[in-house]
Amino acid sequence: MHNGKARAFTNIALIKYWGKKDQQLILPMNNSLSLTLDAFYTETSVSFSKDYSHDTFYLDDQLQNEKATQKISHFLDLARKQAGVFEHAIVRSQNFVPTAAGLASSASGLAALAGACNVALGLNLTTKNLSRLARRGSGSACRSVYGGFVEWEKGNSDQTSYASPVASHHWEDDLAMIFILINDKTKDVSSRNGMQRTVDTSLYYNDWLKAANIDIEKARTAIANQDFQALGEVTEANCLKMHATTLAANPPFTYWTPDSLKAMNKVQAMRQAGQNCYFTMDAGPNVKILCQKKDSETIYRELQKDFPSHQLIMAHAGKGIETLEMEVAK
Repeated sequence: MHNGKARAFTNIALIKYWGKKDQQLILPMNNSLSLTLDAFYTETSVSFSKDYSHDTFYLDDQLQNEKATQKISHFLDLARKQAGVFEHAIVRSQNFVPTAAGLASSASGLAALAGACNVALGLNLTTKNLSRLARRGSGSACRSVYGGFVEWEKGNSDQTSYASPVASHHWEDDLAMIFILINDKTKDVSSRNGMQRTVDTSLYYNDWLKAANIDIEKARTAIANQDFQALGEVTEANCLKMHATTLAANPPFTYWTPDSLKAMNKVQAMRQAGQNCYFTMDAGPNVKILCQKKDSETIYRELQKDFPSHQLIMAHAGKGIETLEMEVAK
């Protein structure tokens, strides 16, 4: 039997990944840049054994259906092929998230699975190659291999598409991100389907790519200069441009809800009142607010005037992937 266990933290893209140029290899159309956070993480264990007749996947102690297990099996096949081990496996994945958060994360989940497979199968991957492997499970998972600011190089092949840390002199430790949780219902349009529809049909998509290339340069410069206002401005603008592409798709769609707009308006009103904060959103209704740690409690209290506390989560910079000890079976 081969066992491994790992923990990986979620990341939030400040410069978004939106669109694939290769569905099979999960190669993105543009570079992206994220901040790994401490508020939410996944712990995943994997055990390979010749005694297992099929792959089994448990998420939060619940046995998963065939469709969910197939996705995990496809990823396990990639790791098995690298290792030359072809035993079936039991995967147990546990999401750790504050109560009522309504957040799922393929990024932390697939990064943790990649880390667990690396240990169990003795792959001894470098962090770069671990990032490449995680990418094959979920694109954004490649960024959760590292802590702090991380850039995913789009590349043009399996070998050249991977994430790496962005030098920041630990400036991320001065920052915070507050999540406003709008709802946890299943999205009408999944991230994967929405992304592809946008690439295929949105009149704005080519302009998005041009803008994203400029935005990532701005973000790198802002991090190098530790310029919070510049980073906040490009983060918010990049988010709005990404969501504009969905409105120009055919048929059009949006991930925004009335409460998403309420949250965005609140952030802009706070900024006009002198609070230094900026929002971002991924392919879902939840709004994340980037601010400086020194201002975070004041901003949190201001948000409580409009949103109940159970909808608010404070996060700070998180760590890279960690290997964990497996519990001994009783």
